[in-house]
Amino acid sequence: MSIPAELKYTKEHEWLRIEADEAVFGVSDHAQEALGDIVFVEPPEVGRSFDAEESIAVVESVKAVSDVYAPVAGEITGINEALEASPELVNSDPYGEGWIAKFRIAEGADLSDLMDADAYSSYLEE
Repeated sequence: MSIPAELKYTKEHEWLRIEADEAVFGVSDHAQEALGDIVFVEPPEVGRSFDAEESIAVVESVKAVSDVYAPVAGEITGINEALEASPELVNSDPYGEGWIAKFRIAEGADLSDLMDADAYSSYLEE
């Protein structure tokens, strides 16, 4: 699967799509592939505020239970309720239907550590 150019990425293999002052995020194709078959996703609570790099969700696969870290500071505004019945969407469509949550980006949040698609691709090759 190619790395979508319109997204930003973290070193922990989360992605986000920035839409004005909100963002949608999930785990990258690389992360879901490493995890294996996803069997459960515990999303964050709507209204929860968080700092960058804070654990805000949990993804459970047949191999492991992994934390999902906040790419930047913000407040959760919505979750992907489809994952409750179909957590495998994270495997089949990590950049589309497999998104985990939406959040409002905190004012003054530092986006400088996020990688573009080229930088993330190079990071994966290291």
